[in-house]
Amino acid sequence: MSEPVIKCENVYKIFGANAQKMLRDSNGNVDAKTFQENGCIVGVNNASFEVSKGEMLVVMGLSGSGKSTLLRCISRLTDATGGKIFIEGQDLLQLNNKDLIDLRRNKMGMVFQSFALLPHKTVVENIAFPLQIKGVKTEESINKAMGMVKLVGLDGRENYFPRELSGGQQQRVGIARSLAVEPDIWFLDEPFSALDPLIRKEMQDEFLRLQEKLQKTIMFITHDFDEALKLADRIAIMKDGIIEQLDTPANIVLNPATEYVRKFTEEVPREKVLLISDVMDISKDNLGELKVSKDAIIENVAEKILTQEKSVAVVDNNNEIIGSINPTKIINTVFGGRKNNN
Repeated sequence: MSEPVIKCENVYKIFGANAQKMLRDSNGNVDAKTFQENGCIVGVNNASFEVSKGEMLVVMGLSGSGKSTLLRCISRLTDATGGKIFIEGQDLLQLNNKDLIDLRRNKMGMVFQSFALLPHKTVVENIAFPLQIKGVKTEESINKAMGMVKLVGLDGRENYFPRELSGGQQQRVGIARSLAVEPDIWFLDEPFSALDPLIRKEMQDEFLRLQEKLQKTIMFITHDFDEALKLADRIAIMKDGIIEQLDTPANIVLNPATEYVRKFTEEVPREKVLLISDVMDISKDNLGELKVSKDAIIENVAEKILTQEKSVAVVDNNNEIIGSINPTKIINTVFGGRKNNN
């Protein structure tokens, strides 16, 4: 198995004058309330996880849960109080300023909630700006930026100024600018939360299209569970600085690890999240003629399955039958049934 692109080991971020001493004295058993009583705020509490190449890990939680603080630690916009962070095997916390700047410029792209576009520069100039900071010649940077304009669907608007763009278009410029340096690792901190719901949905679709094409290693922060379910390969749910559960969207919905996660997931329409493979049975008996893919989202095939009298064959990518799904199972799943092992 290849080395993870991002690896965190027992990462803590504690704000306050006594943070280092209190963390040492606690032997890693950080109680947020006790720390608060001693003038410290716990931002991240003992976070350990890995992100693989090409994976999208969505970190979510309510305001104040520590999700943005965790991202800032991993990009070293803020220094962790304890623990280890590795980026492609490099110990991030041991890098000097020059190496850190090189790493950020050449490996990392960042997109934040505020678009932070330069108002006196056009779309194409905004996108070319980080390349020019790196020393890329003007003509080359503009050519590269024009390619990015096309990639994010802003053709024809390359000479507009930010004030002439909608919120969604401005966010596309921000995304294009962060992609212009061809980062391997992409950090996005609530990039769509300032957008109205319709534009937000369009941007999520656009983002998935880009990721399918570019296969970046991504950490994406959101407080919106629907957004997390739509985008994530895996989801980390945070509360009070602690990662309560890190798992696939399906496992988080089917098997919440804590009461807090269960509350997060109880309103989720399961048919929009779960794949046929998440709820199928391994039995291949009494099958009708209909076949469905193991990778189909339940919502997209439920109607067809519910018209069948017999169980429906579930097939893999080679069209080989690997199991079955009964109409009753679909009803149980959609109306609140849990996965069971028939």
